Amino acid sequence: MTDFYFFRVWRVRYNGFHDQLVLTAGSDSRVLLHCLPTISSEAKGNRQILSDDENNEDEDNQDISSSPPLQEGILSKYEEHEDAVYAVEWSTFDPWTFASLSYDGRLVINRVPKSFKYKILL
Repeated sequence: MTDFYFFRVWRVRYNGFHDQLVLTAGSDSRVLLHCLPTISSEAKGNRQILSDDENNEDEDNQDISSSPPLQEGILSKYEEHEDAVYAVEWSTFDPWTFASLSYDGRLVINRVPKSFKYKILL
């Protein structure tokens, strides 16, 4: 017999700037960053210009523009919480930053990994 682990998703939030990025938070104490390009309203080929300090970062980031686009599915799992995560929200100031709040009162602030960020922008 197979054991199943059931959990509840308490919150789902899409990124207001890049709506292919979706966060979910649930009773399993994790925050998941999903990429859903098939439901994105962003036109294919629509790219944003990076700021000067982002253009001057590591040279290895220059090869990202030639890499394949992000695939649909889970991009990252954030497991900093010890209890159920009841809230998750994207920053209204920085489209790559989000916060999560768990039942035990722990507030965690995270960012979308740079490798995914550049695949969306380039």
